[in-house]
Parts: sequence; C-alpha cells; structure tokens
Amino acid sequence: MPKNKGKGGKNRKRGKNEADDDKRELVFKEDGQEYAQVLRMLGNGRCEAMCIDGTKRLCHIRGKMHKKVWIAAGDIVLVGLRDYQDDKADVILKYMPDEARLLKAYGELPENTRLNEGIAGGLDEEDEGAGDDYIEFEDEDIDKI
Repeated sequence: MPKNKGKGGKNRKRGKNEADDDKRELVFKEDGQEYAQVLRMLGNGRCEAMCIDGTKRLCHIRGKMHKKVWIAAGDIVLVGLRDYQDDKADVILKYMPDEARLLKAYGELPENTRLNEGIAGGLDEEDEGAGDDYIEFEDEDIDKI
C-alpha cells in the first residue's frame, strides 16, 4: 500500500473559501483598545507596533488570527491594551487597506499616519528623488570607453 505523502485530500487543496473579499462592517475602538501600526514582525506570533497614543508595544497575535490573517509591517491593526502590562498588547483585528483609509477619513487615525507603505516611516516627501541614482552619458563618452 502506498504511503500518504500529502497533507490532505482534494477538499483541503480547494481551500475553505472564507470569502474575505466581502464587505464587513467597520469596527471602531472601544475602551481598553487602541489603533496601532505594525513596525516589524518578530516571529512566534508576535510583532512590534507603534500605537496611535505614541507608545511602542510588543503585540501578541491572538490564536484565532494566527496563520489565518497575515500581518505585515505597515499594517493598521486594532490592539487590546493590558491593564497589568502597559508595554504589551494583543492584536484583535487587522484592517484591510480600504478600511484603514476610511478610518483616516473619519479622523480616527492622525493625518501623519502613512497607510500604504511597506515599512512605517520610510522615505519622506523630500527624499523622493533619492532613488534616482543613474548617470547620463553622452555618445562621446561611450566612444572613449
């Protein structure tokens, strides 16, 4: 009899079809919760996030989201604050990019929050030309080479 080498049958390969594309209701923060932007992922279900109140916190991704909702640096998340540890929090919800834009439009997020960046606080507006590192040669210079 052959050995099973896969991780499941045809239904697993099809996926669960969670239908994440549908519009969900926008969730606002309540008491004991705060908006945050993920600075970097640390592994082991943890990340470092800068909360809107100005505090950098070590955040734990809850088990319901772990390996189901993928969080990357720069994402806007809703974290639950801990009463007994101010420097730690728990990630409750990840906002989709369009939901984060709506939060900013409603005034929940400050204006200086950068939403569509891979890493929070990347290049400033003044540094846009910094990526243009090329040299122009004229035809005479090429002939000398």
